[in-house]
Amino acid sequence: MPYEPPTHTVERSLRATTGAKVIAGVDEVGRGAWAGPVTVCAAITGLRRPPVGLTDSKLLTVKRRNELDEILRKWVSSYALGHASPEEIDGLGMTAALRLAAGRALDALPVRPDAVILDGKHDYLGAPWKVRTVIKGDRSCVAVAAASVIAKVQRDKMMAELGIGHADFGFADNAGYPSPVHKAALEVRGPTPFHRLSWAYLDALPQWRHLKKARSWAEGSVPEIEGQLGFDF
Repeated sequence: MPYEPPTHTVERSLRATTGAKVIAGVDEVGRGAWAGPVTVCAAITGLRRPPVGLTDSKLLTVKRRNELDEILRKWVSSYALGHASPEEIDGLGMTAALRLAAGRALDALPVRPDAVILDGKHDYLGAPWKVRTVIKGDRSCVAVAAASVIAKVQRDKMMAELGIGHADFGFADNAGYPSPVHKAALEVRGPTPFHRLSWAYLDALPQWRHLKKARSWAEGSVPEIEGQLGFDF
């Protein structure tokens, strides 16, 4: 199915209205996973024509996503990845963990961006960054789409490596997200050192429920539990 290609419309608008010259697209992956880090990619592309077929990573086959990742990491002006660990997610909550991972990605870029295009409707980044949020920015904005693909492929590779010693969990296939294989392994073996222990899936595991960590962050922040899935999926 063909998709409308992403454009530089938002980036051009930011340049015109704020005077920003260096603009980074930012996207995350891993928010709804049971295991592994949340990963954020910050990508700077300029206004060049993007590679053919670039779009939201979720709309691409694994083969095409991997192909585009190889192309994009050479094509972008620069990119960087930032991660927040399961322990940081448990201790801080998802919103703060996303902020931490995004800050790490942006700080790792060779040039500090003047502005950031952030996928979604929630600005989890905040000051001192100048942020423009764009719903479905990973489909409509070139830099965000590039960040989406790079983040997804690189985190998937990381999860496959983490799963080598935990083959029953199928991390190479599910990247730490809910799946029947993942669910079955949790029921028998319990969480690995890579699992988030404040997540709702532990509520359905009586024999492992004692491992669950109480939420210590502030209640009432909408993005905190966005994407969490229990065992009934």
